[in-house]
Amino acid sequence: MTKLNRRQALTLFGAAGAAAPYAGKAAAQSTGVLFRHGVASGDPDYSSIVLWTRVTTDRDSMPVRWELAEDEAFTDILLSGEAEAVSDADHTVKVIAGPLAAGQTVYYRFIADGETSMTGRTRTLPEGHVERLGVALVSCSNYAFGFFNAYQEIASDPAIDFVLHTGDYLYEYGADEWGGETASAIGRVHAPAHEIVSLSDYRTRHAQYKSDAGSQAMLAAHPLLALWDDHESANNPWTGGAQNHQPDTEGDWAARREASIRAYYEWMPIREPAPGMERAQFWRTYVFGDLATLVTMESRHTGRGRQVDYKDYVEELTSPEAVGTFLAEVIGDPSRRMLSAEMEATLRAALEQSVAAGQPWRILGNAIPMARMPVPDVTAYGVVPEPDANGEIPLAKQALIWKGQLGLPFYTDTWDGYAAARENFYALCREAGATDLLVLTGDSHSFWANRLHDGQGRPMGLELGTAGVSSPGDFVESGWDESTAARLDEIFAEAVEEVVWTDNLHQGYVRVELTPEAGTATYVAVDTVLTPDYRPLTLREMPIARKDGGIDYAS
Repeated sequence: MTKLNRRQALTLFGAAGAAAPYAGKAAAQSTGVLFRHGVASGDPDYSSIVLWTRVTTDRDSMPVRWELAEDEAFTDILLSGEAEAVSDADHTVKVIAGPLAAGQTVYYRFIADGETSMTGRTRTLPEGHVERLGVALVSCSNYAFGFFNAYQEIASDPAIDFVLHTGDYLYEYGADEWGGETASAIGRVHAPAHEIVSLSDYRTRHAQYKSDAGSQAMLAAHPLLALWDDHESANNPWTGGAQNHQPDTEGDWAARREASIRAYYEWMPIREPAPGMERAQFWRTYVFGDLATLVTMESRHTGRGRQVDYKDYVEELTSPEAVGTFLAEVIGDPSRRMLSAEMEATLRAALEQSVAAGQPWRILGNAIPMARMPVPDVTAYGVVPEPDANGEIPLAKQALIWKGQLGLPFYTDTWDGYAAARENFYALCREAGATDLLVLTGDSHSFWANRLHDGQGRPMGLELGTAGVSSPGDFVESGWDESTAARLDEIFAEAVEEVVWTDNLHQGYVRVELTPEAGTATYVAVDTVLTPDYRPLTLREMPIARKDGGIDYAS
């Protein structure tokens, strides 16, 4: 039975400035027998929050007590209760803890079989006037490529109130696939060793990722706002399949997707679907008092049409006219959606309500880059691909040069590959009165500061993109040396209209700080992911101002 203490500690987290660093971060990694995967919280509303842990046991069921307090020493317990860690849910435990006050900071822990978990800190959404909001934007945490040092840095960042993870929380690849060589060198080989396909596989991979010390520190320090991208299931999925799913050897795609989604719900601090919704319909609306509304978007499993594969059109793209037809009729095919109708309806309602309420910020949690990114002709800028040790030019380098010569989009799995869907999305936002979007994006393993425009050149807002937590940038991964990779960053910023600045050389996160008057995007990198010993680096700060009814980077 839940014990309630009705004293309301009405602490609006933004009212007194940034929060203090979490004192509990020193106990970043669980060392006991039962709570090896730490604790987490997330998916908050005004009066409750999801608390999560996992118990390591062979029993079919184990009772778990949870406690929530105003202080880290638990001298004043506000709420407590009992839950069951059952084998059918992989012994994960999720509790909806409440009622709590809006904007309240609290501490929580779990107790089972005489063992106490590490302590977590969390907070609910604020109501009323909010003076500031600090969000850590993260994406693309690949266990094989390195330690989650960006997570560790976020855990102790005093400016962070919430963490927004825009997807690729884990990767599905086998131990001998992408990142395997690095993983063997640093002792982070994927488990299980094969590509994950079954429910048991996905559960095992989630468990491995939550064993990382940086992950445990971040999840204990801050509440998580999450959306998924592709690798939580398989590379580049759409509603009917995925690039990295072979039915002949890996079975039915729908069964694999269902297994991946079930494991995600078990292992992440998120609420179960509202009545009438399915688990695949994973989107949320978070309202931060009078300051901001954040909508997280689902763009993989409920609306997306199949991606365009350049390999299918190489022989056709032989002239500017052919390229123009391809961009208009294939990339721009209006039948290929990105979002479901239900997702769009949720987005429209949230934007309309935000505009009507006079909030200064409308934020979108977006899995994949939205800005237009036609590849520049890099050879015209003097970039010449060097052959590898075998005297051959790697295919990734050839592809970049080919796309640049034809002016093709950098990626076709992003919004660039769904031109009509992006225009429809922008039209929806304009109709809702929202042409000042702040789009927070992951996926590309690079930092971005982009300006967004619709097809008629009208401003739609800004896009802030984060590098990977550990996944390497595309230019570096494609085999370009560091100086050439840096030059390619400069070329994209110079030649691509919507790109203001980019960096593919580092891993890290973006600290987004908002007040009623202005905002700041700080691009925070770590100097290495190959060892847990690292140094944080501030690469760039981008002030954001309100201008002419929209938003733009301040000069």
